[in-house]
Amino acid sequence: MPRLPATLAVLLIAVSLVGCADNSRWTFSPDGGRAPAPPQTPPQTPVGPVAGQASSPSAPDDVLGELTFTAFDLGFEEAAAEVEPGRYAVRLVNNGVILHDVTFADGTTIVAEGGQAAGGEVVIPAGGTDFICSIPGHAAAGMKGRVTTAGTAASSPAPAASNAAIIEPDPDAPAYDLRDPAAPTLADGTAHDIELYIVEQQMTVAPGFVQTVFAYGLTPEAATVPGPTLRVKVGDTLRVTFKNPATNVMPHSLDFHASMVAWNDEMRDINPGEELVYEFTATYAGVYMYHCGTAGALSHIMNGMYGMVIVEPEGGLAPVDREFFLVQSEWYLGPQGELGNYDKATAGAPDPEFVTFNGIAAQYKDNPVQVEVGQRIRIFVLDAGPNVDSSFHVVGTIFDEVIKEGVALRRGNEGNWGSQAVDLSPAQGAIVEFSLAEDGLYPFVTHAFNYPDNGAIGLFQAGDGDPAN
Repeated sequence: MPRLPATLAVLLIAVSLVGCADNSRWTFSPDGGRAPAPPQTPPQTPVGPVAGQASSPSAPDDVLGELTFTAFDLGFEEAAAEVEPGRYAVRLVNNGVILHDVTFADGTTIVAEGGQAAGGEVVIPAGGTDFICSIPGHAAAGMKGRVTTAGTAASSPAPAASNAAIIEPDPDAPAYDLRDPAAPTLADGTAHDIELYIVEQQMTVAPGFVQTVFAYGLTPEAATVPGPTLRVKVGDTLRVTFKNPATNVMPHSLDFHASMVAWNDEMRDINPGEELVYEFTATYAGVYMYHCGTAGALSHIMNGMYGMVIVEPEGGLAPVDREFFLVQSEWYLGPQGELGNYDKATAGAPDPEFVTFNGIAAQYKDNPVQVEVGQRIRIFVLDAGPNVDSSFHVVGTIFDEVIKEGVALRRGNEGNWGSQAVDLSPAQGAIVEFSLAEDGLYPFVTHAFNYPDNGAIGLFQAGDGDPAN
């Protein structure tokens, strides 16, 4: 590659998508965990060279030129350059719609909102330096690269993370919070004002395993994965004030599949400290997903940003004895206490460590759901994914009423047809109804049987659970 003169005033570098070959130079983990909150204004104070690396041959205050990094969602424009070691002015141009930064291996960070630019300075050491966007999930999605210096070669891409990497359980991890699977009752009235928060927090997703998650809640203190289940009827209006607290790091958004609104209206991103009002009328009945749609949506959904909305038909649903909600989803584990592993989630053949109902592996196997023989039971089922299909099945009974994505199998139909399982792709929902014939234990699973052992299993306990009584 030709060497660019040090006197060049403007140097376009956006990154060739090469990985960081030596992460030991980083003073924090570039891909995992909760990144420190980006500064509200770009740093302008000159930053010295990384400890242990060669100092710049130039005088400390000499600025040899300007480096321009152009970001989009989710990447830096492909280019490569070689510069002399020394101090450079840095300009970050963010052509994306969400927040991005350029963070160098010595910790220097320059932040720009979507559609804006920001500046600062950095010292490029004699050995060159790696850089990333430090917003969680962005480097894993490809926002990383390297500035090389005269006489050094570009580093080779880092090997991809192994999908077989084992995350060891932590015996000191907090116990999980059991999620009550009882479905909420229908909300009163026809207009509903709702405050919905997104909270970046830690959660035990299976015994011994803690992850940083993005959780929705009606209050910040009640944020959960999945988010709260909302229940309305056709014709109702929902006015949702979506809040991204200033204590968060990431921009987030909200996409109600039950709504009919433009993507670039209510579904737009909001940064920490911002809020928006998402208003829509529930026009069609069904079991719908809501989730984050911010660029890199897979990263947001795989880390917990999903929930269920039940929209009843205008005349309502017939009364039953018990109602439950079950949301199937996956966890692709990152290191203990950090965000999930994006490389695992983007693999062509999904291989999650856990597949769960209502966010926690096997929680209803450990804590069976109590029902009674002969009770009419209704379950609202949603496959939130992000990647794996569901074949929802309750062992020992037959669904005599099913509504899947608006297609209905009715109880007492001519021929007395029933259903053994309901197939759902990610973002599809269904309502199933059944009763249990005798005391005993009735497992509910996805009948894709590579996943019950990974947590996609629970139990209904009818009566005392003993069929011999």
